[in-house]
Amino acid sequence: MVRAGLTLERLVEGGADLADEIGFEQLSGAALARKFDVRLPSLYSHVKNLDTLKAEIAMFALAQLADAAMQAMAGLSGREALQALADAHRDYARRHPGRFTAARYPLTSAQAAASAGPKLTQLIRAVLRGYGVPEDEQVHAVRFLGGFLMGYITLELATGFSHSAPGSDISWQRSLDALNVSLRHWPSTPGAN
Repeated sequence: MVRAGLTLERLVEGGADLADEIGFEQLSGAALARKFDVRLPSLYSHVKNLDTLKAEIAMFALAQLADAAMQAMAGLSGREALQALADAHRDYARRHPGRFTAARYPLTSAQAAASAGPKLTQLIRAVLRGYGVPEDEQVHAVRFLGGFLMGYITLELATGFSHSAPGSDISWQRSLDALNVSLRHWPSTPGAN
């Protein structure tokens, strides 16, 4: 019999909390069943399998991250919007490391389209429009900026910058300064002239 009150939404939120505690990679059906004090089969009356649950947690995390970025960027443009977008990602990762990892979980095309991933991409494109990056170059600039955010934050969470001076906060600001310059001087599309 299914534990009263156990729903897909509760499983997703509980799984996201557990991912923050033990790491998304360590998340298992058994660990989640222990968290809810239920038998493992009770979980699977709400979700098909662990992959489906992880995809649901990924979409939950993407929605939270997109909301945080949108709130941080409201009314800003240019360098200030870039800073707000980047800081929203970094702050979210620090508060919710398991969810931040979950946000990179591979989704099907349909799941990706239904997730807040496109909303995050639109927020990045809004930053790029503030820099005047041409529409036909934005896909490259989105990947450039996304690659920086994921790479820097992932390395920082793994303590990759904690063994040398200066502190990672200084490098974060210097990197954003460099991104600001790069975006202001984005190269034109080859053959466009």
